[in-house]
Amino acid sequence: QLRLVESGGGLVQSGGSLRLSCAASGSTLDTSAVAWFRRAAGRELGVSCLSTRDESTYYRDTVKDRYTISRDKAKNVVYLQMDGVKPEDAGVYYCASDKLANNSNYCWGPFRTWGRGTQVTVSS
Repeated sequence: QLRLVESGGGLVQSGGSLRLSCAASGSTLDTSAVAWFRRAAGRELGVSCLSTRDESTYYRDTVKDRYTISRDKAKNVVYLQMDGVKPEDAGVYYCASDKLANNSNYCWGPFRTWGRGTQVTVSS
């Protein structure tokens, strides 16, 4: 059974960088969708997602050109590199994953497996 564990959160200055990790165990992330979500102020927003079938990536407009999602297949880990961090980027970041539908690279879910989250705090 797939299990996801996020790490890498913490306190970062506005304009700084942070790299979040989503480590998978129990199953590989092959032919899967993996997404990062941010929960803040009672809202949950999809930030970025990745199809491991074709390595296509997608980003929310507000993080495009600042965030990079990537995968280390050998380590079974998906990363979210956050650069030029802004105060509005603060929140709890969750990764989620599920197998892709046949012949699809749609990576925004739905997801049956979620991690427990990692907190990102931004100081201005």
